[in-house]
Amino acid sequence: MAAPQAQLRAGRYFLALLVLVTLLYGLVFLTGSTRTPKLGLDLRGGTTVTLVAKTSDGKTPGSDAMNTAREIIQSRVNGRGIASAEVVIEGTSNIVISVPGDNGEQAKQLGSTALLRFRPVLQVFPVAGVTSPPPTPSAPTPSAPSPTASGAAGTATPRPTPSVTPKTSVTPKVSVSPKPTPASSGSPVPTSPEQLYPGATPDQLRMLTGLNCKAQQAVIDNPAQEIAACSTDGLYKYVLDKVIGEGVPGKTPLEGTQIANAQAQYDTQNLQGWVVLLDFRSAGQTTWAEYTAANVGKNVAFTLDGKVVSAPTIQGAINGQTQITGNFDESSAKDLANSLKYGALPLAFTQANAQTVSPTLGTDQMRAGLLAGGIGLLLVVIYTLLYYRALGLVTITSLLVSGMLTYAGLVLLGRQIGFTLTLAGIAGFIVAVGITADSFVVFFERLKDEVREGRTGRSAVPRAWVRARRTILSADAVSFLAAAVLYVTAAGDVKGFAFTLGLSTILDLVVVFLFTHPLIAVASRRANFTSGRVSGLGAVRRKPAAAAVTG
Repeated sequence: MAAPQAQLRAGRYFLALLVLVTLLYGLVFLTGSTRTPKLGLDLRGGTTVTLVAKTSDGKTPGSDAMNTAREIIQSRVNGRGIASAEVVIEGTSNIVISVPGDNGEQAKQLGSTALLRFRPVLQVFPVAGVTSPPPTPSAPTPSAPSPTASGAAGTATPRPTPSVTPKTSVTPKVSVSPKPTPASSGSPVPTSPEQLYPGATPDQLRMLTGLNCKAQQAVIDNPAQEIAACSTDGLYKYVLDKVIGEGVPGKTPLEGTQIANAQAQYDTQNLQGWVVLLDFRSAGQTTWAEYTAANVGKNVAFTLDGKVVSAPTIQGAINGQTQITGNFDESSAKDLANSLKYGALPLAFTQANAQTVSPTLGTDQMRAGLLAGGIGLLLVVIYTLLYYRALGLVTITSLLVSGMLTYAGLVLLGRQIGFTLTLAGIAGFIVAVGITADSFVVFFERLKDEVREGRTGRSAVPRAWVRARRTILSADAVSFLAAAVLYVTAAGDVKGFAFTLGLSTILDLVVVFLFTHPLIAVASRRANFTSGRVSGLGAVRRKPAAAAVTG
């Protein structure tokens, strides 16, 4: 009577597995356009850039700020027309940009904060070792500005014709007042901070002495405080006031978030080459117009990511479009315009790593990973066949079923959540082959114990399964928890390893419960199940008897 009941139970398990496999492969072939897993850039070639977010107070960035930053970077990716690029959040403070193909340099630029701010210039000093002063600014003449001399700094000037929208001309060569003067021949070289930065307050001295412009050091750009900043060429240090409009009741701080549009354009009228045109939002335009009208003749710094792009002299109120000119080529002008157009990131980011893999190297790595996995699987097959004989065939079949489920799962996960299989992920699967084989070994060894005690195969299987099941669940639970903790705390390739390890652990339980155990239960009903030639269990049964005769 027990045989039909065992057969019915096994049939239900097999049916459940069949339904699961059919459902997965139905989704694979009937939905989506791809039938293969999504490969990571280390397997198909491309660039991966990991950005680490930093806040001014050193605390962990909020999820809203991280999501906003991800969306802005994704918009920049789309704006550049980069196909199949991905921007994902990893952990609490990492954003990973993955760009296939040969767009590596573009990927490295996508994480720049492009945080444009407008600050009044308080003081400017040449970096130690600079012996030439910055170029002399043109005289402030709002009504009829004279042309900028070759090599001179840009100036904020209105157009001479009233019908034309006034624009700001900004060049990388700074124009400031007062200007630093070179040390005269025979004069003592300044060495102390007070000599290097005359007129600076103690707080300003502290900021200036701690700033390394030669190393292109960026600063924490707090909009509500004075800052010391370097010029983009690293030749000058500036002391800048708080952002224009910051803390003023009824005024909007003037920064990149107030930019409504930015576009690159070739200036054919004034022959200034490629320029970037900025349009402010209404609130920002009001602040800018009022400030330029009230500060004619003064200098204002355009800071980008905490560095001074230029510090032109205001020569009149600017009520319209603002123009940034400089030594731009088409690519750099479009890069700047695109970064500004899609907004300023709410967080500052540093580039933790940037890895570029050629398509050829990616293919070689994939072959190497598959070869390593194949060798590991072959060793498991040989071991189980030699040690468990026919039971080794159960192990091989179970591994094949696990492989079917894994493949379908990878395809669907790639479509639904964008999971990509990396070289580290392949390593996770290789490790998981051992974990899956361990489950079979635990079951088979428990079965040997029951047979050794004199039980038949039909009675030994259910008893061995009850004992082995606890061990398998405990071992897989530990493995899954380790993978989960590693996934949450790690970043980059390690996260892929943890994901595949956890996925394989779950599929191991599915295969053992729905296939391996029912298959052994069905096989145990055969008379030769405990035969030494078939399963090796007969040899186990004979050992106690031989020992009794000898005794």
